[in-house]
Amino acid sequence: MPNSARTPRSTRFLYAAGSLGVALSYQAFSTYVQFLYIDVLGVRAAWIGVVWAIYGVWNAVNDPLSGYWSDRTRTRWGRRVPWIAGSLVPLVITFFLLWFPFGQAVAWSELTTLFYFLGIVLLFDLFWTVYVMNWTALFPEMTSSESERAGLSAGREIFSIFGLLVGVALPPILAGADWSNRGGMAALLTGVTLVSLILGLLGSRERPEFAAEPSPPFMESMRLTLRNRDFVAFLGANLMIEYVFLGLAAAIPFYAKYVLAIQGPTTLFGLTLDAETQNSVLLAAAFLAALPAMAIWWALARRFGAWRALRAACLLGAATALYFFFPRTFQAGLIGTTLFGLSLAGLLMLTNPLIADITDEDELLTGARREGTFFGMNGLVIRFAFVIQGILTAIVFTVTGYVNPTAGVLFPEQPASAIFGMRLLTGGFTTLGLVLAFVFLSFYRLHGARAERVRAEAAALQARKRAALDAK
Repeated sequence: MPNSARTPRSTRFLYAAGSLGVALSYQAFSTYVQFLYIDVLGVRAAWIGVVWAIYGVWNAVNDPLSGYWSDRTRTRWGRRVPWIAGSLVPLVITFFLLWFPFGQAVAWSELTTLFYFLGIVLLFDLFWTVYVMNWTALFPEMTSSESERAGLSAGREIFSIFGLLVGVALPPILAGADWSNRGGMAALLTGVTLVSLILGLLGSRERPEFAAEPSPPFMESMRLTLRNRDFVAFLGANLMIEYVFLGLAAAIPFYAKYVLAIQGPTTLFGLTLDAETQNSVLLAAAFLAALPAMAIWWALARRFGAWRALRAACLLGAATALYFFFPRTFQAGLIGTTLFGLSLAGLLMLTNPLIADITDEDELLTGARREGTFFGMNGLVIRFAFVIQGILTAIVFTVTGYVNPTAGVLFPEQPASAIFGMRLLTGGFTTLGLVLAFVFLSFYRLHGARAERVRAEAAALQARKRAALDAK
């Protein structure tokens, strides 16, 4: 790579393209896998909650270790690229198997299905973590200024939004009303994911100066990371933002089916939409609205800084989410998801520049680039959002008396308490999560003039490291 911190535009494009597969795989997983195993395969919600608890413990091990090992790796191909390449094929295989693609050919008991679910979730998460953590850890190496990082982040998130659209809109259409065609659905989504992740691998480039100094030993590295006050504040905010993404997406299928009573065809702008298409449109509207809004948040980040723009996105999203307590029809629900998409764009793109600044400051303090450790710890913490979402769903459904569908009864009548619980999951906890994110960000100090100074000093240090490497 040239001495400049700038990466060629074509390389950045390929790198950003990997975001489509990353978003598709995880969003389809987080949105529909719980619905599939509870509402279609009939596993009790309380047992699924136990799986999420185990999943949380699993992440406490694999995320920070993956990041640390990546920081310590030294090969002729770099620190991150070998991990990205090695995890790619196992990731797409386990993503395919998540969907229990055997269909009706295998009649498993509830307990057998539960243990299958546990095993495949843990394997998928392991390979997804290794690929995504190493791929995202390359972000600070691609460019160094806040404006350029915001631009690269916006590019990544544009691909991400297309991945989110595919991940949330196509599964119910491809799988059918009873999800009997989920094998075909899984094959198509897996193929798209595979192509995107290969492009992400081709766009992954490393700068030699970033690996010039070794990372400290594991326990020292963890201590330094968790003593970073700005990073701890970022973790709190990002956990809440991630919970909002996952919690809202996972609640919408239940919200659509029971609260909005989407159980048959309806008309929208002269078009007749069946129930599966309505559910897809409801989810897709948020991401379609986010696409043009991305340019607005990028402009706000360039004018006021990523930190201030992100806090504004949190407040706007919290206010918008309260609307979900009121709709009773598909059309009214569609207004809510569309409006929420305006905030979604800012929430998606504005966290990456903040964590990149944190790794720059850490290099000034320790002399080493430890993106793997920071992104690995971030991956660990935000994965608890999935645990929180799963456990909250299990608790709310159990307490409010949610009625599982049975053979021949695909649309059981839900009590008023269960309907309120679904509104609470969709609107109430979303609002609370974004308010808490706003509060956590008030403790983040690495913005404004301080952040500009850190980026400049980090760039100068990297230039000196590169010059020393060239002199050898």
